[in-house]
Amino acid sequence: MSVRLRLAAAALACMVASAPLAARAEFTAAQRAEIVAIVRDALKRDPTILRDAVDAARADDAARQRQASADAIQAERASLVAASDPVAGNPRGDVTIVEFYDTRCPYCRSLEPEMARLLAADRGVRLVYKDIPILGPGSVLGARALIAAQRQGGYDGLRTVLMKPGGQPTAESVRADAERLGLDGARLQRDMDDADTQARIDGNLKLAHTLGINGTPAFVVGGELYTGAMSVAELQKVVAQARGR
Repeated sequence: MSVRLRLAAAALACMVASAPLAARAEFTAAQRAEIVAIVRDALKRDPTILRDAVDAARADDAARQRQASADAIQAERASLVAASDPVAGNPRGDVTIVEFYDTRCPYCRSLEPEMARLLAADRGVRLVYKDIPILGPGSVLGARALIAAQRQGGYDGLRTVLMKPGGQPTAESVRADAERLGLDGARLQRDMDDADTQARIDGNLKLAHTLGINGTPAFVVGGELYTGAMSVAELQKVVAQARGR
């Protein structure tokens, strides 16, 4: 680094260090002008200074977000897996994946084959579903229907239907799908409207918000939060990491 760049770095460090003491020790106008001139010249000569600063700030923000997420997961550990949550895979698996998803989310739907391959290949994985309807009325309808279907042992079957590509579901189409699966349509409707069903959904949404989840799919594995669709290889990697902890 040239002498001028070192001076620029020193000037920047000085300004940052002195900021809390501005009331007691301020730069004169001439000093500020000189510092600005040095920094401006340094950036012209080596624009990577600014890029490196931005990258460092982003890395620092990401680290803080990861720590905040880890702290939130630890604090909410008891809520991550509730007795009422639907489970796929091995209910006694040594690694648990908590999946926050929306039935109307195309990325969640595209993940279905990958997750099925993971569960088939690894019999030690427990998959816990958290329905968080965030994509409009159709999502709310789907979540209500699934929670209601769970009371009749039909969660998995109806979930398979609702996760297929298609048009916007309606109360009539969901009831028809449930009845084709052998569920009691009238009971399903009553349970969809039940206050406990809404309480389940509200609890899932609150938990997602607390963990900083603002989109689907999202996963909690081994105390870590992962967002976005993942391949089988990526899923296997995070499962292996969780086992190694």
